[in-house]
Order: sequence, then structure tokens, then C-alpha cells
Amino acid sequence: MSPFTGSAARTPDWRHLRVDLADGVATVTLARPDRLNALTFGAYADLRDLLAELSRERSVRALVLAGEGRGFCSGGDVEEIIGATLSMDTAQLLDFNRMTGQVVRAVRECPFPVIAAIHGVAAGAGAVLALAADFRVADPSARFAFLFTRVGLSGGDMGAAYLLPRVVGLGHATRLLMLGEPVRAPEAERIGLISELTDEGRADEAARALARRLADGPALAHAQTKALLTAELDMPLAAAVELDASTQALLMNSEDYAEFHAAFTEKRPPKWQGR
Repeated sequence: MSPFTGSAARTPDWRHLRVDLADGVATVTLARPDRLNALTFGAYADLRDLLAELSRERSVRALVLAGEGRGFCSGGDVEEIIGATLSMDTAQLLDFNRMTGQVVRAVRECPFPVIAAIHGVAAGAGAVLALAADFRVADPSARFAFLFTRVGLSGGDMGAAYLLPRVVGLGHATRLLMLGEPVRAPEAERIGLISELTDEGRADEAARALARRLADGPALAHAQTKALLTAELDMPLAAAVELDASTQALLMNSEDYAEFHAAFTEKRPPKWQGR
């Protein structure tokens, strides 16, 4: 995302999210525990706009996405969203569905790693948000459910039919998206849906530790690695290796690359600057 912005000031408060920024790590918490953090129209819009702001600022080097209370996120709010969409016309429905997709694109395209800290349910849109993250750190209570067909909609919502086969393979993705059956933590780890399985109640702590490790590392290298992982998903090998070559040539001119050599020579840890 471009760092150039207009005259609008940074948003000081987010109505539908709790946002904490500390030393390069952003923690974004879905905070509707009484509704299992079900997403509303405003929550989707806040996530989209927050990720755009943080991407422009270039001050965040890692982000943790978490849920307050008994679960990560139960998906779109049945009363506030499904009920409202029944009275929308096609143009309004398209605007809404495009907005939810913009959230997933923002997660994938922001220039910092996103770690989803998952406990309890991650269902519907909540499962796709976790899927879009770069890392999914979960405890044994975690369960994923892509419930879209259960409400009469396509399982390919918010980019799920694009992302899920690339994470767990076409066979598992077909089963999860077609049947909408829950996948508990042990199976999710077995099929590659979970990056790290923690002890009970330790997902948030482990996600914060991973965010700290990433934030203390070479941010420019992380950003470019994430960008290449997304860009090369559909590239032929020849195009991918050419893009890799161009990226490495640029990074070899970076201050971080020179700093590694200086640190190696002086036998000290590198002081990464992210540039």
C-alpha cells in the first residue's frame, strides 16, 4: 500500500475494535465478547480502514489479531448483517461483499506480518480472517468452520476458495468449504491450517511473542517476503524467479543488508532499521 495520504488525520479511536500500539507491534482485538465477537458492517469497515492506515504509517512491524472472551470470531452477526442484507438490492449487496473482500486483501497486502491468535470458535468470516493471516497461532480449544454453505451461500466467500486450497490443499478445502463442518485444533494442525499449536489458554501469549520476534527482525525483508508469497501464488516459475531476482537486487542495496555484513564482521547482533 502506498505511504502517501491526503489531509485526513490518523484515526484516534476505533469504535468497533480495540487497538494497542507498542514498539512496532499492533494488537487488534475484536471486542464484542457477548456476541462471540461477531462482525458488524462497522467492524468490517474499521478493519479495512485500520489496516490501510497502519500500512501507510510504516510504523508497525507486526500485528496480532485476537478475539476477546470465549472465542476468536463467530463470523458475521446474524441479526445485524444477515437480517439487513435480506432487504438490500443487488447493488448494495455487491458493495457489502466487496467490502468484506477488501478486508481480506488488506490483511494479505499490508507490509507487515499478521498473526491470528485463535482460541475457541473461528467461524464464517472469522475463519477467513484467520486464514488470511500469515500465521495462525491456536490453542487446543480452537475450531474452524467455514459455514457459508450452511446459510445457503457459496463456500467461496471473501477469497476462501482462493486461499484455503493453497494452505491445506484442494481436497481438504473442498470438504471444509462444501460441508461447512467444524475442524478442531488437532486436525487443523495436521492439515496445515494452524501454524503453531500452543498449550491451553496460551495462544495470545504465543502470538505476542511471535510478533515481538518478527518486529525485532528485518522488517523490509519480511515485507518483501510476504509480498512475494502473495504475488507468486499464480505465477509461472520463470516469472517468479525473475521477480525474486529483481527483489533481491533491490534489497542488496538496503541498509539492512549492509548492516548484516557489518554485524557479522564485528561479531555482534544486527541492528535492523527496516530500510
